[in-house]
Amino acid sequence: MLNFNKTIESPRVILRPIKKEDFEVMNNLTNDQNMWYYFTTDLSKETMLEDWINLAIKELENKKSLPFSIITVENDEIIGSTRVSNISQRDKRVEIGWTWIAKEYQGTGINSHVKKLLFKFLFEETETVRIELKTDVLNIPARKGMLKSGLIEEGILRSHTLMTNNRRRDTIFYSILKDEWPEKQ
Repeated sequence: MLNFNKTIESPRVILRPIKKEDFEVMNNLTNDQNMWYYFTTDLSKETMLEDWINLAIKELENKKSLPFSIITVENDEIIGSTRVSNISQRDKRVEIGWTWIAKEYQGTGINSHVKKLLFKFLFEETETVRIELKTDVLNIPARKGMLKSGLIEEGILRSHTLMTNNRRRDTIFYSILKDEWPEKQ
């Protein structure tokens, strides 16, 4: 189903599998604790970031997920990360998530661009028929971005996830189906 060595390129960004060597650059981008309010892990903490990267690499090696570093073409700099995971080959379904973008690139359309690159890859180069995304119901910018990317809001799971600040998150799910993909562009 998935090529776990896949690198995806556009004129704007390169998505390449995450590497242990990405830690230092990512550590410099993730040190603002406020960035992680809606995230399930506080990556401003060096040990948490290191564990997060190590887990992503382990999942990549075990073909459980495809974690990417997001790199700008213009500056050849890492500016974030995203992941294809919760892969169900039987159901031809994946989840895109675990996405973060460096502060200076937030609001620039990079996140939406990356999602559309992943949609194109998954729907056109794999057998995927359903892509799922989820976020904190309180994360209005992410929710607007998902709708803008052509995703359909599916519903809310109440008290679904424990957040880093011990808050229980209501999680809202979105999806896009392969037969909706070309029409949503």
